[in-house]
Amino acid sequence: MKTNPLKSIVCILLFSFIGLGCTKEEVIYELQIEDENAVLQKEVKGIEFSFSLLNEQGEAATVFNEGEIFSFLFLIKNKTAESLPFYDYGFYTNDDFLSVRSDTKNYGKPMKFLSISTTKEMRWILFEGEAGFSVPWHEERSEFPMMHGYFEGLKQPDLPKGKYYTQFSYNFTFGYPDKEPKIVTGKITFRINFEIK
Repeated sequence: MKTNPLKSIVCILLFSFIGLGCTKEEVIYELQIEDENAVLQKEVKGIEFSFSLLNEQGEAATVFNEGEIFSFLFLIKNKTAESLPFYDYGFYTNDDFLSVRSDTKNYGKPMKFLSISTTKEMRWILFEGEAGFSVPWHEERSEFPMMHGYFEGLKQPDLPKGKYYTQFSYNFTFGYPDKEPKIVTGKITFRINFEIK
């Protein structure tokens, strides 16, 4: 049986375009070492996400001295015209959430997720309100609450001089559980490149 090469090419291209149409695009927000603004701040569908590393003076930075204590700061701010329920804390359980890596090694996370708060209170991000947390790389508390979760500090040692990054991805949803969510961000990746000198 003889095949027509033109028909084969058309079929391959057609299936390629169909495949591309089905892929959901991931949005990546990234800070480079020594960027002028050391805060990764982006608004998606009326929700503002802010991710940064803070130096010992509480200022956002991407370059730290060896032995300097630094902290992670992650905030979610509601900039829509209404208060939003926020129940989706699945990003806590992601292996990459606040982990520190170099090109060759994973140095771990500052804390370990233990559980979600079992209280039944409404978890709202009020209009123009925010939810979030700050946690140091050397977190030492044995158990502490943060943004409706409970965590254990892992007492991480100082990082040696070098270049690192912290990155996590998540598809955030805002709305009542088991109902159609009001806002779905799609998969977002936050990445901060930083250096210990």
